[in-house]
Amino acid sequence: MAGEPILIVDDNPANLKLVSFLLSSKGYAVHTAADAVQALSKLETLRPRLILMDIQLPGMDGLELTRIIKARPSLRGTLVLAVTAFAMKGDERKAIDAGCDGYVTKPIDTRELPRFVASLMSGRELGRDD
Repeated sequence: MAGEPILIVDDNPANLKLVSFLLSSKGYAVHTAADAVQALSKLETLRPRLILMDIQLPGMDGLELTRIIKARPSLRGTLVLAVTAFAMKGDERKAIDAGCDGYVTKPIDTRELPRFVASLMSGRELGRDD
């Protein structure tokens, strides 16, 4: 699904750079936002197929932003992949309940993330525990 737009929302510049590189090298059209305000602004015109959503964002967190995105009819079909460094028991369930379509933890596995993204975007089963 090369060429499809992806939005990465993360307040850490190093994470933005790494994930942007990983996914753009696979042919995806990568866009970035450092917080919820930037993400919502970009989503006024951008219709990404997938959003990689950092959960711990300044201001509005990634789960609340996901709820807003999923409530908008024009964005309801957008896939959201929760990304977090603070993985605790029950966090994956909270992400899924907020509307996320998948969940990965940091540090990012640079070999696995592109495969995971491709799997999610193709609709294949991800093997996550629900």
